[in-house]
Amino acid sequence: MKDQLDIRFEETAKGGRYFITMPNGELSRLTFVNAGKDHIIADHTFVPPSYRNQGVAESMVERLIADARARKLKVSPTCSFVADEFARRKPDWDDVLAI
Repeated sequence: MKDQLDIRFEETAKGGRYFITMPNGELSRLTFVNAGKDHIIADHTFVPPSYRNQGVAESMVERLIADARARKLKVSPTCSFVADEFARRKPDWDDVLAI
């Protein structure tokens, strides 16, 4: 399923989200809030139960990291799932980790 995901992005003045409309119409999402000019806080992920453990959340986090690098942003992972992904990918993602 991971290769077939259409991850969309929306941004507001306060933050934004990455989201995927799943085949059954439910949304998977990763949200963030702005914490300064070059800093965001990844604060929540959600994947509907029937789509968990299929790489959906991981794909959204990977997109977040790629976009953060492209935009020269630092990320604070307050969402436990995102924090776990940072720990799992250490040291590869240290360049975008806000400390």
